[in-house]
Amino acid sequence: MVEEKNAMLNNTLRQVPLFAQLKDDELRYVEQGEELWLSPGEEFITEGEPAGNFYVLLKGQVRVTKKVAADKETFIASHGSGTFLGEVPILLGIPYEVTIRTLEQSHLFKIKKETFWQMISTCPSITQEILRTMAQRVQLVQTVSQQQAKLVSLGTLAAGLAHELNNPAAAAGRATVQLHQIFQALPSLSIKVYQLKNMTRTQLAYVADLEHNLTTEYISSKKSSSSLHLVDPLTESDKEEQIISWLDTHGVADSWKLAQNLVAAGLDTVHLDTIRNNLPSGSLPDVLSWVDARFSSVVLLNEIQQSTARISELVKAIKEYSYMDQAPIQEIDVHEGLESTLTILSHKLKAGRGGSIITVTREYDRTLPRISAYGSELNQVWTNIIDNAIDAIGERHGNIWLRTKLEDNNNNNIVVVVEISDDGPGIPQDIQPRIFEQFFTTKGIGKGTGLGLSISYRIVVEMHKGDISFTSKPGDTRFEIRLPIKIHNQ
Repeated sequence: MVEEKNAMLNNTLRQVPLFAQLKDDELRYVEQGEELWLSPGEEFITEGEPAGNFYVLLKGQVRVTKKVAADKETFIASHGSGTFLGEVPILLGIPYEVTIRTLEQSHLFKIKKETFWQMISTCPSITQEILRTMAQRVQLVQTVSQQQAKLVSLGTLAAGLAHELNNPAAAAGRATVQLHQIFQALPSLSIKVYQLKNMTRTQLAYVADLEHNLTTEYISSKKSSSSLHLVDPLTESDKEEQIISWLDTHGVADSWKLAQNLVAAGLDTVHLDTIRNNLPSGSLPDVLSWVDARFSSVVLLNEIQQSTARISELVKAIKEYSYMDQAPIQEIDVHEGLESTLTILSHKLKAGRGGSIITVTREYDRTLPRISAYGSELNQVWTNIIDNAIDAIGERHGNIWLRTKLEDNNNNNIVVVVEISDDGPGIPQDIQPRIFEQFFTTKGIGKGTGLGLSISYRIVVEMHKGDISFTSKPGDTRFEIRLPIKIHNQ
């Protein structure tokens, strides 16, 4: 009975390509396994658990997935009858990196790790087939992980871009509404001023010059990016209170509405005294309301201009970042890629991870030559490393340095060096050897995929034939990327 059962099992196993070439004496290692009959949806390999068994799918179909968040998995592959599973973690001595479940009623053959090692050490045909399939699967996982990394990077950029676009768009929207209200009121205010009784030509000219000088000075200060009337909030508040008091004393209604713009225009109570002395009695409220409306319209138009300019800047940055509508390989300036990356990540740099401010110091060698590179992929490297630096700094004020230089590696081979460093807590010594491993991350599930640095390594080393290295200690983590002027295989 036992012999008959073994004969049936051997016949079933020989239908599997992995065992088809085995001799009878080699098959005895395989016979030490255990048959499993599983229902649809049963999990037999679990991500993160020790790799203790090798499986052969005799009949049925299974689905391979990997966690990308606490409650989310991404599809890797599906396998049908005749395939084998679980060899990679056993060979590498690591836990299972994926989860595998049955899609239908399935018949599997389970071989313990110890038997697996005996089997591949004595059966060359099995070893050859396993290594061939393993290479194919590693390539598949790399392709899937690279696509996943691009999606993660795209999600990060989309979130940042939405945040950055929202602020100027909202500001422009608010300014447009306010400007519409001002333009509705401005004609009647103008008529009031120019029809004031007892207003001489000289006084009318004085009012026109006053409005012109205030708006011209404001526009000039904005163009020079340094307001002529820049004061700290406390001093500004004190000035507003003084002007409110002055306006109330001189019978000007809605003094609290006028005070902020009058301070912004650079006026104080001394200026207001001068204005009052140059106007006929009783005309001050109407003149100040008109000046306020005219000045407010200029301020709001300037805010709309700045907001639309910021939106254009962000659109330009994303086009430069992605190298939209351009060939994959470009002659690029690495500084342009670094700057477009900083623009897209600016919301994180301004706020950090917990409200802190991160200072970016640039030490660029602007004489560097342009290099031949996959521009979009290289920008993904800058994003991964800079974003990791922001995470490392965490909830405190910190610093990130970007440095570039030209280097001769003593073989007359000139390379461009990009260094990205931060003053965060550093990478612990015990995990430093693993940081370029695929799927390795120190972040919690849902916060990190473990793909960023492994993809960065592949982009720099495999695609660009360059080099990426790092040093790290508390307060000083430095990543150095060395890129050839020309890609070697071009």
